[in-house]
Amino acid sequence: MESLSRFNLIGSSPQFQKVVGRIHSLARLDATVLVNGETGTGKELAVRAIHYLSARSDRPFVPVNCGALSESLVESELFGHERGAFTDAKNASAGLIGEAAGGTLFLDEVDALSPRAQAALLRFLQDRTYRRVGGGALRQVDVRVAVASNADLKGLAEARLFRKDLLYRLNVITLHMPPLREREGDAEVLARAMLQRFSHQYRLPPKRLHAEGLAFIERYAWPGNVRELENVMHREFLMCEDSELRLGESRAELMPAPAQAPRNESKGELPAFREAKARAVAEFERDYVCALLSRTQGNISHAARLARQDRSAFGKLVRKYGVGSEDGGTAVWSG
Repeated sequence: MESLSRFNLIGSSPQFQKVVGRIHSLARLDATVLVNGETGTGKELAVRAIHYLSARSDRPFVPVNCGALSESLVESELFGHERGAFTDAKNASAGLIGEAAGGTLFLDEVDALSPRAQAALLRFLQDRTYRRVGGGALRQVDVRVAVASNADLKGLAEARLFRKDLLYRLNVITLHMPPLREREGDAEVLARAMLQRFSHQYRLPPKRLHAEGLAFIERYAWPGNVRELENVMHREFLMCEDSELRLGESRAELMPAPAQAPRNESKGELPAFREAKARAVAEFERDYVCALLSRTQGNISHAARLARQDRSAFGKLVRKYGVGSEDGGTAVWSG
């Protein structure tokens, strides 16, 4: 079976090898595919591999972040528009679907689509026909649709937060990307491959993992998955002046030692009120964020809704305590 390392999909664990086999199988099919898995597991890279291993490889691959689609212009962005269709439509646009003609349209974070956008997508998926905004001609396009989500779409459908009829259209064939903690030994394989890549990218001498760094990689649960691992290795490669990476800074940040009582506490004295409060708040915030991310399988948008917080505010907490990666972050490396 052909390796998928050229798509930055790397791993030797049995769990990951099942994914590799599944990707090769899906590439031979031409049906809509739904890819699910936690944030940072490499869903987009898997869809890219499916596209470039398929008969559509010489046609466009068009990725779309559904969370970034404008509510007021979603139909224009997807289906295109004619000149003069609305105030700012100075020129005609083919739209994302038109751009993907003959190839693959990848809708990432499909759970973020508004009800209006879900209805529009459902109509298109029924027979692959559409009209540009402001146009009368009915157009038909040959395009494969792939979608990805780190949310429980079935659960959202049951809660009436996602259309069941759209889910039926999307959930034809599926691919599950396992979290890194379930891919035994792959964190080490990925980390070593990343170090080689960074050495080549920055034209710097190669670096290797010290036993302490390797032990941390094997022990840490990686809630942000391969994206989080890439972030850690990138930072440590650039900041560490030694040839061996102990990952001391990351170990202290991600797996801090239990707080030690201040000297005055050991003498029976209490710390200053402000210090004690700050420590208690920090512990509560970290535990609360970890619990929500675990419950939502790393889906920050879903976790923010459960916390009744603005997504950006909740995302700041995630970054503050280093317990995951933002949904919309740049996945330079994933698997």
